Amino acid sequence: MPASDNKRIAKNTIMLYFRMLLTMFVTLYTSRIILNTLGIEDFGIYNVVGGIVVMFSFLNSSMGAATSRFLIFELGKKDYQQLKKVFNASLVSHIGIAIIVFLLAETIGLWFLTHKLVIPGERMSATLWTYQFSILTAMITLTQVPYNALIIAHERMNVYAYVSVFDAILKLVIVYILTLGNFDKMKLYAILFFLVSLTIAYTYRFYCKKYFAESSFSFQRDKSLYKELFSFSIWDSYGGFAIMGMGQGVNILLNMYFGPTVNAARGIAYQIQGAVGGFGNNFMIAVKPQIVKLYADNKVTQMMKLVFASSKYSFFLTFFLSLPLLLETRLVLDLWLKIIPDYTVSFSRLVLINNLIWSMRGPIVTSFHAVGKIKIANLVCGSLFYLIIIVSYFCLKKGFPPESVFIVTIAVSILVQMTELLLLERLIKYSARSYFREVIWPGFLVMLISGIIPYLLMINLVPGFIRFLVVGFTCVLTVAASVYFIGIDLETRNFILRRIKTIVQKMKG
Repeated sequence: MPASDNKRIAKNTIMLYFRMLLTMFVTLYTSRIILNTLGIEDFGIYNVVGGIVVMFSFLNSSMGAATSRFLIFELGKKDYQQLKKVFNASLVSHIGIAIIVFLLAETIGLWFLTHKLVIPGERMSATLWTYQFSILTAMITLTQVPYNALIIAHERMNVYAYVSVFDAILKLVIVYILTLGNFDKMKLYAILFFLVSLTIAYTYRFYCKKYFAESSFSFQRDKSLYKELFSFSIWDSYGGFAIMGMGQGVNILLNMYFGPTVNAARGIAYQIQGAVGGFGNNFMIAVKPQIVKLYADNKVTQMMKLVFASSKYSFFLTFFLSLPLLLETRLVLDLWLKIIPDYTVSFSRLVLINNLIWSMRGPIVTSFHAVGKIKIANLVCGSLFYLIIIVSYFCLKKGFPPESVFIVTIAVSILVQMTELLLLERLIKYSARSYFREVIWPGFLVMLISGIIPYLLMINLVPGFIRFLVVGFTCVLTVAASVYFIGIDLETRNFILRRIKTIVQKMKG
C-alpha cells in the first residue's frame, strides 16, 4: 500500500481510539450509576425490552453494510454522480425500514412483550413506557445509517471523535438527572436516552449536509439501484438476522428460563465486551474503506495483504486488553460496580473469549462485501449461526446452566470463522492455509505464551488490588514481548526499531 494510505489508516485509527477511550470511560462510569439507580431488576428489564426492538431492526444492519460498501466503492471509482444516487436510494430505503420496524414493534413485539416475557406486574406500566421510547430511538438510529456510512466512506474519523465528546457530555448529564427527584427512573432514562440519540443524529446530519454535496436529499427513482442495494442486503440480512438471534434471541431465552436478573448480568458482560471490542472495531472502521477501495481499483493482492495484517493486529489489540480482564474479572467488577448480579463473572469471561474470535473476523467479512458476492457466505454461515439459538434452547430445556449458551456461541463462532476462510478462497486468489499460518497461528502462540506468567502470578498471589496491578503490568509486558518476537514479521520489527531510533534521536536533539 502507498505510504499515504498507511498514514491515513494510522491517523484515522488514532482518532477513533480517542473516541473509543472517551466512550469506554463514559460507558463504564454511567453503567455503574445506572445499574445502581435503576436496580438489578429494572436494568435487566431495560436490556431485554431494548432487545425486542433490536430484533425487528435486523434488516438495518445488512442495509447499513450495503450502503457503506456501495458508497466506499463509488468513492474508490471516483464516480460522484453515482455516489449521490447511492446515498439517496439508501436513505429512502432506511426510512422504509424504520416504518416497517415501527409497525412490527407495535404489533408482534408488543404482544410478545406483554404475553411471553417475565416482567413483574408492578413494573409492566413502566416497561411499556420504556418500550415505546426504545422504538422511537431505534427509528432515529435506522434513518441515521446512511449519514454515518457517508462519513466513514470519506474517512472523516475526526468527526466521530469530536461528536463523541459532545455525546459523552450529554450522557453524563443523563446520569446526573437520574439522581434527582422521585421520578420513575426507568421511564426517565428511556426518555433522556431518546433525546440524546436525536441530538447526536442531527449533529451528524448537519455536518454531512454542510460538507458533502451528495447528502442533499432528492428522491431516487432508479429501480435498478434499489434492486442492487436490496439484493445485496437481503442476502446479508440472512446472516445478519442469525447474528441478531445469537444476541437478542439468546437474551430472550435467558429471560424466559431465569428471569430479568440474568439479563442484567448478560447486559453488564456485553458492556465490557463493547468496551474491549472497541479497540478492534475502531481499527476496522479505519481499515474498511481501504479494503473496499483497493478492490474497486483492482488491487486484489494489496487488498489481501491488508486483510491479513488487519486481522492479526485487530486480534492483538483486543487480546492486549482482554488478558488482564480475563484473569482479574471479579476484582474489576468489584471496583466498577457496587452491585454484581449472579453469573456476571462467568458471563464476562465467556463473552471476552468469544470476542477474541470475532476480532479477526471483520476483515474477512469486509472482503466478501468488497467483492460483492455474499450469497453463499451468508447462506452457509448464517445457517450455522442459527444453531446457536437451537442448541441453546435444548441446553436450557435440559436444565443446563445459563453459561451453556455462551459456550455454544464460542463453538459456533470458531466453526463460522473457519468456514468463511474456505469460502473466501473460492472467490479471491489467496491461500486459506497462509491465513492460518500468518494470522491464526501467531495469534494462538501469542495468546498461549503471554498468558503463562500472569496466570502463575494470579494463582500464587493474595487476591486484591496489589495483585491486580502486578498481574496487569505483567500482562502488558508479556503481550508486548510476545507480539514483537512472535506475532509480527521481521520487516515490521525492523520498522518499529527504526521508528524508535528516530524518536530517540529527536529527543536527544
